[in-house]
Amino acid sequence: MNNDKVSEKGVDSFAAYIGIDWADKKHAVWLRDRRTGRVTTQDLTQSPEALTEWVQSLQVCYPGQKMAVGLEQARGALIYALMEYDCLVLYPINPKSLARYREAFAPSGTKDDPSDAGLLGEIVEKHRDKLKAWNPDDELTRRLVLLNEGRRKAVDQRTRLVQQLGAVLKGYFPLALELVGRELDSPMACDFLSKWTTLADLQVVKPHTLRKFFYAHNCRSETLLDERCQRIRQAQPLTRDGAIIGTSVLAVKTVVRQLRALTEAIREYDQEVARCFAAHPDAFIFDSFPGAGTALGPRLVAAFGTDRKRYERATEIQSYSGIAPVIERSGKQCWTHWRWACPTFMRQTFHEFAKCSIPRCIWAKAYYQMQIERGKKHHAAIRALAFKWQRIMLRCWQARQPYNEQHYLDSLKKHNNDLWHRVCALSQAA
Repeated sequence: MNNDKVSEKGVDSFAAYIGIDWADKKHAVWLRDRRTGRVTTQDLTQSPEALTEWVQSLQVCYPGQKMAVGLEQARGALIYALMEYDCLVLYPINPKSLARYREAFAPSGTKDDPSDAGLLGEIVEKHRDKLKAWNPDDELTRRLVLLNEGRRKAVDQRTRLVQQLGAVLKGYFPLALELVGRELDSPMACDFLSKWTTLADLQVVKPHTLRKFFYAHNCRSETLLDERCQRIRQAQPLTRDGAIIGTSVLAVKTVVRQLRALTEAIREYDQEVARCFAAHPDAFIFDSFPGAGTALGPRLVAAFGTDRKRYERATEIQSYSGIAPVIERSGKQCWTHWRWACPTFMRQTFHEFAKCSIPRCIWAKAYYQMQIERGKKHHAAIRALAFKWQRIMLRCWQARQPYNEQHYLDSLKKHNNDLWHRVCALSQAA
């Protein structure tokens, strides 16, 4: 697909302006012919056949011409289908922007799909100078984006299950938490809870069997094993209520099975992410940043993408990712606050990378310490460091060059700023 951005001088050459209000089963479509000004509306079924037939009818009406399409989503079934057609130039519009635009003309809160489709088309027609046409990344990059997000969802789901399992065990079998440790998703914890789901089951097991189990899971300290065996013999049940124990046992078995499946799924995600990252043409750039590693390197590649025109200035990615704060002014008042409307996972990526860079990069450590000394709290200092890293990353990404820390340190020395003096002090202390 080649959805090239339309030049500023060529935006008026669109044959038609289209707004599509997306839904699960059908879409409301609004179309204005640029030449005649005639407006038509229709409902479009969410099916490959209906979408193909609709686009083909547009190509018959406007042969060899491009049409501007405004829609609310930048991902999903509809945009995945429409991105295949070169005649459509897609303009994803933030749902909040559409809501505010709607409120400007309908303060009462009136809303329906056909009117929203018309507003989307109107935004594209009249305000497209403030929008960017959607230019999708290549297939490998889009695959990395989806893999990283899928992995994060699986990890979050595993975390919720671990918390759920811990809560159930505290309610009827707290000794299990002492014996298997805090990592309830570990192979040892899952194997233990698959074998012994109650204190009664555990107390009838011979010490030799318990030792054999812990030996198999690399726990071979005789002192620790003796303490565990003694603790099991002396333990008293938290409850003897059959209703609580019976239902809790079933809950534990259910969660353990889910944890095993999720752990295996995350392992497969890791393998696929590593394979795609190794094949990506920009991998050498982001692999060069201290602290990126196998986990954050692929996420940084996905955050920047392959379209070098997407972020022309550092402020663009700093604002879009949510790292840059929001400044509001009203009269003589001015205040700064956290940016709410941003891709959360992307913001987390830069935040986590900045944190990981501190023990691996001397100037990052110095900069973080400076922010703390100036009164910023931990996370605010991390975001300030991420803000600085984004400028460096953008330069490397645009130039297709790996990060060279010595070059950056030479630049600090040349400007003789406070950060350079702090770096020198840390170097001497080390």
